[in-house]
Amino acid sequence: MTIRVVVADDQELVRSGFAMILDAQPDIEVVAEAGDGRAAVEAVRRLASDVALLDIRMPGTDGIEACRAIGAGTDCRTVMLTTFDSDEYVYEALHAGASGFLLKDVRRDDLVHAVRVVAAGDSLLAPSVARRLIAEYTSRPPAAAVAPSARLDVLTARERETLLHLAHGLSNAEIAAALVVSEHTVKTHVGNVLSKLGLRDRIQAVICAYECGVVTPSPAVALSPAVAPPPAVAPPPEGGPASGSLARGSRSPSGKPPGGGSARAGRSTRWSP
Repeated sequence: MTIRVVVADDQELVRSGFAMILDAQPDIEVVAEAGDGRAAVEAVRRLASDVALLDIRMPGTDGIEACRAIGAGTDCRTVMLTTFDSDEYVYEALHAGASGFLLKDVRRDDLVHAVRVVAAGDSLLAPSVARRLIAEYTSRPPAAAVAPSARLDVLTARERETLLHLAHGLSNAEIAAALVVSEHTVKTHVGNVLSKLGLRDRIQAVICAYECGVVTPSPAVALSPAVAPPPAVAPPPEGGPASGSLARGSRSPSGKPPGGGSARAGRSTRWSP
């Protein structure tokens, strides 16, 4: 199955660079490029795209508004591009429904991996973005706008436990060990939590847990390694592609980047259902 992608960035060189790298993959097709959020939303709707790669900062309709519109009207999933040192919109973009975050200096292989992960229904954050998200929550008082009883009564006791572990960033294997159940059972619990609460993925489940008071932010939590979701990205096979920047993305004589763009361990944080 081919993953249909829309790439949106107001900088043409950046946009065309991402598009070239993705379009070179045998399982990915870039169906449109857009210079602003409005054009990206229109392209996603018109071309039935699977993934939209959106720059957060664009003129007119920015990436956050585009992400919100795409999530409300389509099944397309979004990966946001951010410059960590200057962007202040990570929290808002997660609320808008973003399923992944990448820094703009992302490596070629990690970009390809992120699109595949998000297209498969999983979530992915660059490690520095995950740290920023945790820091954002530790700076906010516990939210009281949504009482746990008002939203979480639909969950069973086991599903509430699962939500708590999701908020602490545990993997399926770690949740299974904590609950003394199989990973298959954990997947069922996670799926039930997302479905009953109307959430798109694990990232939104974490947000919901904080907002409903299931977990309370604190400086101690922010520094705890247990909170940061453990990386689950497998290293590339021997003989895989060498690392390189997006600007230097090389191709083989066939026009495809050597190795097909496999992921590298420790480069990003993947949360899978």
